[in-house]
Amino acid sequence: MAAEPFRAACVTLCSGRDPDANIDTASSLVRDAAADGAQFVCTPENTLLMEAGGKHLFAAVKPEEDTKAVSSLAALADDLGIWLSVGSLAIKVAEDMVANRSFLIGPDGLIRARYDKIHMFDVSLPNGETYLESKNYRPGSEAVLARTAFGAVGLTVCYDLRFPALYRALAQAGASYLTVPSAFTQVTGEAHWHVLLRARAIETGAFVFAAAQSGSHENGRKTYGHSLIIDPWGEVLADGGCETGFVSADIDPARVAEARSRIPSLQHDREFALPYDAIGADSTTS
Repeated sequence: MAAEPFRAACVTLCSGRDPDANIDTASSLVRDAAADGAQFVCTPENTLLMEAGGKHLFAAVKPEEDTKAVSSLAALADDLGIWLSVGSLAIKVAEDMVANRSFLIGPDGLIRARYDKIHMFDVSLPNGETYLESKNYRPGSEAVLARTAFGAVGLTVCYDLRFPALYRALAQAGASYLTVPSAFTQVTGEAHWHVLLRARAIETGAFVFAAAQSGSHENGRKTYGHSLIIDPWGEVLADGGCETGFVSADIDPARVAEARSRIPSLQHDREFALPYDAIGADSTTS
């Protein structure tokens, strides 16, 4: 039996280098979303701070037990009685390494799941921007599925979006909802954000909640925004545009089973051999 309908919300931030200010802003918007009726609220990647590396990053990060944002956001979820998906917080895991860690917090304030971003954003863009996330961030190694009152949620972060096998695995493990908190660049966001998110929803027959960073940040980075809520048929239910704030949508969990019954592709996997060079295999030498 499908869960009862509920309202979900995605918060759009423009995080800077001050963790306390970032968490205050995020908390205020989470409160606004809850006041609007949201029972499941998502914040974007880098909720704690927007910093790729260097002295600003390591001056701000601490181990999880010493990161006050964890306890303050847990208390917020408890106070509001909501499920809170904290897109990611930078958590110190070694002297020179940080985890990009997502948290799912229950309405009782308890942390129900943690997920460390698996795929590292190591790219050079055509406009000259270069990102080397693996230099300072330790990748995760485990996909994470969490149970909620509304059904199972698969946790992912940003660059994971480009690896559809992760989402298929989560859906086949039972996920009805996929969180994709992100800080997509302006360039890649304009080209791929909507297309990739709609594709992941369609491929998995799951709702996608994608809270995003948006705007020009203190460290010089520019992010695309457009927090999205997408239904299992690929329809965009809410688009936050470029402004900070929140968007919400009413979610009918029955839509998951409906979409998957119409296109039951999650049940149709087949084993296959890896590709080979047909031309090379057929060629002969004299």
